[in-house]
Amino acid sequence: MQKDFQNQIDKPGGVVLEIQDLHQRYGDLEILSISSFRIEHGIYWIQGENGAGKSTLFRTLSGMLPYVGDVTLNGQYNLRKHPVDYRLRLNLGEAEPLYPSFLTPSDLIDFVAEAKKAPAGQRDKLIDALGINYLKNSFGSCSSGMVKKVSLALAFLGEPSVIILDEPLITIDRDAQAALFGLIRSYHEAGVTFLLSSHQLFQQDGLQVTETFALKNKNLVSISHS
Repeated sequence: MQKDFQNQIDKPGGVVLEIQDLHQRYGDLEILSISSFRIEHGIYWIQGENGAGKSTLFRTLSGMLPYVGDVTLNGQYNLRKHPVDYRLRLNLGEAEPLYPSFLTPSDLIDFVAEAKKAPAGQRDKLIDALGINYLKNSFGSCSSGMVKKVSLALAFLGEPSVIILDEPLITIDRDAQAALFGLIRSYHEAGVTFLLSSHQLFQQDGLQVTETFALKNKNLVSISHS
């Protein structure tokens, strides 16, 4: 699938994502304090106990939350200075997505595909791969697993340099999980970098992780190398 636009995306090489002096607070409570973090092209597993701040980190990196510090993609797209270009190149699939109950998967997928400037045919390929055969159902009538598959499809739309998937394996069945891993491998081969969080092992299902980081004491710390 990703081969269709492999020559159009920003090619991997050097630092893909860089964080400098990132601080995130909720009122007087500091959640994140990351002085320096940088990764090159790869698949990265972000671990952390519940409440450690993984979802807050991912929402911050996707531009959903205000923050102090600098976040830069591909050495040139700063989240604060180039918000549109940055957001076109970084996608987030949330752990427990919530969408308006009156919308349908078709409505939302079409909207995001247009906003992300998705290549022709990509929408239909993702729908087929993930088995989203309920496009006209309202989200109010969809199970959590059905909603989750839509959120995963959204995360792959466009021509991203980085895709963040927060707990991508929860509520989906084995077939959807196999399809997801196939998409991750295909997009990674085409130059996309992944940040993944999960309490389940990726390696046992054949997904090779480049490096693992733990979110501890508000900071990202490397805990393994492949």
